[in-house]
Amino acid sequence: MSYQALYRVWRPRTFSDVVGQEPIIRTLKNAIMQDKFSHAYLFSGPRGTGKTSAAKIFAKTINCEHAPVEEACNECAACRGIQDGSISDVIEIDAASNNGVEQIRDIRDKVKYAPSAVNYKVYIIDEVHMLSIGAFNALLKTLEEPPKHVVFILATTEPHKIPLTIISRCQRFDFKRINQQAMVNRMQEILDKEQITVSDEAVESVALAAEGGMRDALSLLDQAISYSEETVQLEDVLAVTGAVSQDRLTAVIRACAKQDVTTALEQVDLLIQDGKDPGRFVFDLIYYLRDLLMFQSAPGMENILERVLVDDAFKQLAEEVDAAWIQAAIVELNRCQQEIKWANSPKVFVEIAILHIADQSAPTASVEAEAVQQLTRKLSQLEQELKQLKQQPQQSNASAAAEQPKRPVRTGGKNSYRVPFERIRQVLSEATKDELKLVAEHWASFMDALKRQNAPAHATILNSKPRAASTNAIIIGFKYEIHCSLALEHKDTIESLLADRIGHQVAIIPIPEENWTELREDFLKNQKQQDPADAANQEEDPIIAEARKLVGDDLLEIKD
Repeated sequence: MSYQALYRVWRPRTFSDVVGQEPIIRTLKNAIMQDKFSHAYLFSGPRGTGKTSAAKIFAKTINCEHAPVEEACNECAACRGIQDGSISDVIEIDAASNNGVEQIRDIRDKVKYAPSAVNYKVYIIDEVHMLSIGAFNALLKTLEEPPKHVVFILATTEPHKIPLTIISRCQRFDFKRINQQAMVNRMQEILDKEQITVSDEAVESVALAAEGGMRDALSLLDQAISYSEETVQLEDVLAVTGAVSQDRLTAVIRACAKQDVTTALEQVDLLIQDGKDPGRFVFDLIYYLRDLLMFQSAPGMENILERVLVDDAFKQLAEEVDAAWIQAAIVELNRCQQEIKWANSPKVFVEIAILHIADQSAPTASVEAEAVQQLTRKLSQLEQELKQLKQQPQQSNASAAAEQPKRPVRTGGKNSYRVPFERIRQVLSEATKDELKLVAEHWASFMDALKRQNAPAHATILNSKPRAASTNAIIIGFKYEIHCSLALEHKDTIESLLADRIGHQVAIIPIPEENWTELREDFLKNQKQQDPADAANQEEDPIIAEARKLVGDDLLEIKD
């Protein structure tokens, strides 16, 4: 006898053989036992999930000589005849090749005749969505009021293409994708009976590649068995499916996250040289990153992962890589996936995508958190020192105090900050409302960019506020002078990102809020004394002027 494929040899023959569809199978069994089964069913769902097999098992079970039973005996003449196709009362029709009105009219003419060998005629119409509109119309009346001895079972992978008038006349069962563990268990059972040795990693890889279809899983397993020498290993399955091993995916993602462009591109080149399809590689990367993100978000729900086996390397990578970086990488790979569909050189687009991903700032979650914690501790310590200095009693020797030169300096040890009063006055004299408005409009996006690029720098100016701006400088107010000193440690980074947002280079000048209030008031007073008319024109808002006329200076209070 010629060799038969595994999926044909091990096609389900009883309801218990149909894996992953327990609610549907239980409903059908109960309906048969209670003799309350319908005259028409619609089985919909992805390919290879057991729709047609369940339909044939249903036909055997209701026609079994021992009926009503939950499972067909597969021993009586009726069961054997339906199984081998020798009983003409159970008819399987492929709607893809028999989709015309004539074929359906033939069914309508013959359906009125009683079955010849069993109790019920069963019509199993596979891929029923392929019927023409005329054929559906011809089937409609028969489907609504068939003879008592007839059962229709319609199977389809695309139920949305079936007219609602047909669906409404059927009991509908939606077959779902079979979960990975159910497929692994079924394949292990088959391999034990066939006495074939396959490694656990290979079986799990087959289940992942099958994407929820049992028939596809058995077909891939059959190919891997033919490809291998003795024991089927993971490498055999990867060679057959064209998939990329999880270890290599981990290596590529880790290299990108560490901005190790050389290693990442070397891995991609090796994969392409090994004959891996670039499109499949990108597809595997996207799902790997998806599972990585899901595992980070819900570590206890490993059952939601679709293509990843949770090993030590995967867990370690989940702890190292930031979630925002993963999301950005998925977006970039999705764009690459669209581009390579029409490209003559898909490898080039894959390499460009890898470069973009590796070029992104990818601070790891643990490193970023540690840096912020260290900076927070440092700020707390310095603020405490400043508080203690302010609480110390002032020197009683007035002459000693008089001898001290008057300098605009705050004494705070090595972390003291000298406020550049003269420079700030110069900026105020050149400042305009338009420049300050420009900075304010881009401040939020600037802060977001700074947080992504340099978390410690972002923490130093988190509670600051731009107070005045000219074309070449910005005055930024801080709550404490310590923050002014710390902000200047990241001066280049802050100025560079700010220039990117507002369109021209500027220098930042930090100032404590206390000093800013005093300095601004002094500046406004001096300006009014020098040129009262010009100061009024420059400083007074039209709304304020109108309010002054209505209530007078005594009742008017102006707040910044």
